[in-house]
Amino acid sequence: MSKGIALILSGFAGALVAMQPPINSKLGGAIGNFAAATASFLIGTLALLAVTVAVGGHHIGDVRHVPWWYFAGGFLGAAFVATSLVAVRTLGAGGVVAATIAGQLTFSVVIDRFGLLGLPEKPLAVTRILGVVLLALGVFLVVRD
Repeated sequence: MSKGIALILSGFAGALVAMQPPINSKLGGAIGNFAAATASFLIGTLALLAVTVAVGGHHIGDVRHVPWWYFAGGFLGAAFVATSLVAVRTLGAGGVVAATIAGQLTFSVVIDRFGLLGLPEKPLAVTRILGVVLLALGVFLVVRD
């Protein structure tokens, strides 16, 4: 996949993520926060199951051969959904997304620096630190009243 296509797809996914907390928050108000997070994941699971079957999911059985910690992503996603559907009521969609992106970028730089989770190490450059600082400033500007 080219870098341009990857950027477009990531931007589109980001737009979808911006809609997720307010939608889930409304659902949470209707059925309860954890029930909403559960329903959100259930719908997502069913959608992914349909896609997996459609593309021939031949390797789904291989799931039993992977290390246990590979499944942490599902837990982390659940934590994000549950947290964001509550936080959006205070911060708004912009605040939740800004804080989420700042947290993602900050910890991603740490992951890259130390080569965590099987990724190659990337040096900590001044430009990367500046990017994190500017994003933190952006969060401040978005959430201040």
